[in-house]
Amino acid sequence: MFTGLVQAKGEVTGRQAVGDEVRLQVRIAALPGNFRLGDSIALSGVCCTVVALADGIADFHMSRETLDRTWLGRAQPGTALNLEGALRAGEPLGGHIVQGHVDGTGRVAGAIHPEHGGDFWAEVPADLRRYCVEKGSITLDGVSLTIAGLQDGKVRIAVIPHTAQWTTLGTARVGDPLHVEVDVLAKYVESMLAARGLGAR
Repeated sequence: MFTGLVQAKGEVTGRQAVGDEVRLQVRIAALPGNFRLGDSIALSGVCCTVVALADGIADFHMSRETLDRTWLGRAQPGTALNLEGALRAGEPLGGHIVQGHVDGTGRVAGAIHPEHGGDFWAEVPADLRRYCVEKGSITLDGVSLTIAGLQDGKVRIAVIPHTAQWTTLGTARVGDPLHVEVDVLAKYVESMLAARGLGAR
């Protein structure tokens, strides 16, 4: 489990095809904590497992499922990634509950200033829009965010300077893909209501 509070930015340093799957090398040296084989790290919001580690570079194997559901298959050496280590017992939950299980891929509809931030617009897949509510939580590329407004299938995020500078959102360009994870609590509520025959009509 994660919080959506990005701890560092890293970058892809290598990529190898493994059959129809992919192995990525990512520089995680700036990520606080001691990591070992088998640990989970969120790569721009995607929960991935460390399969090799040496000199601040971690290897991650991207399964076909991950490649089909995320944009990590497009990542090349030099691609910047938001990094967060898995939440450990006793640590504060400062963002919101983030699973690292991407629900869909959206795209940047309105970019922001890389230093000052501003109104960031993201287009969300149609089947996920019902989980987006004003003042509700959403995770974009691993960043826990609050929805400030909704319009025509897009969500507006008021991004503060710290978030613009500390995450990849500050340098995202219009049209860039985004990992979208909606609030898991909303999905649980929907499922329980549906089981009682109280779903949306």
